[in-house]
Amino acid sequence: MTKVLHQHTPASNGSNTSNTSNQTSAETQTHFGFQNVPENMKEALVRQVFANVASKYDIMNDAMSGGVHRLWKDHFMRTLAPTPGTKLLDVAGGTGDIAMRFLDYCKETHGDNTAQVTVFDINPNMLEVGKERFAKTPYHNTSQVSFMEGNAENLEHIPDNSMDAYTIAFGIRNVTHIDRALKEAYRVLKPGGRFMCLEFSKVENPVISKVYDVFSFDVIPTIGQIVANDRDSYQYLVESIRKFPPQKEFAKMVKDAGFTVMGQGYEDLTFGVAAIHSGFKL
Repeated sequence: MTKVLHQHTPASNGSNTSNTSNQTSAETQTHFGFQNVPENMKEALVRQVFANVASKYDIMNDAMSGGVHRLWKDHFMRTLAPTPGTKLLDVAGGTGDIAMRFLDYCKETHGDNTAQVTVFDINPNMLEVGKERFAKTPYHNTSQVSFMEGNAENLEHIPDNSMDAYTIAFGIRNVTHIDRALKEAYRVLKPGGRFMCLEFSKVENPVISKVYDVFSFDVIPTIGQIVANDRDSYQYLVESIRKFPPQKEFAKMVKDAGFTVMGQGYEDLTFGVAAIHSGFKL
């Protein structure tokens, strides 16, 4: 299996300017886990991670959340509460986990078979997992689900004001320019449309945070090595969580993209291990 570029370094409180001062000034840096890499490299590196883990994606999420991600996603869909005929764009949704919950919710809650979801992902390996999942369901070969490969920062094939809802679950932290992805989300939503993001987040309680750190950095990469023979990809995924903006900072980014948020704009789940962010295009 191809390994991710990785060096095991301690967490940093920002870019190390002393180590990068000799690099070409035109080479803008971003983070890939705890590493600093040129911006133009990150997309390929992230793509390789998800190519590596696609076939074990559900196992990966079980490992990273202790299985609780399934409850979070159920709550995420109940919070979205889609109505009959909703058109959803599910970004970074390749394996179809959120899309399936969406269509099942509409069918079971409203008896609706007119809701539609576009499953959008940058990684074809992930999309293949989603297609295989849907092939075993009544939604296969219907107009209710479609798959599209592309970059969240440039939804060029999605028209303006065309979607009722936009969801992204455990994906936005892997985007190179989060602000661009948020602006694209705003563009494609109809007036009144809703943006919702489920993402690993920051635990504030120091005792729980310490336990979570031990689990994250000691246990999860080891599980990755055992179940997928791929410690490095799982190490990156843990590090990417720590580099993602904390709840208040990301809520501000959602507002800055033009969304109207209610209250603080987010709901913590399981002591802040994950959070649901929400905004409306009004």
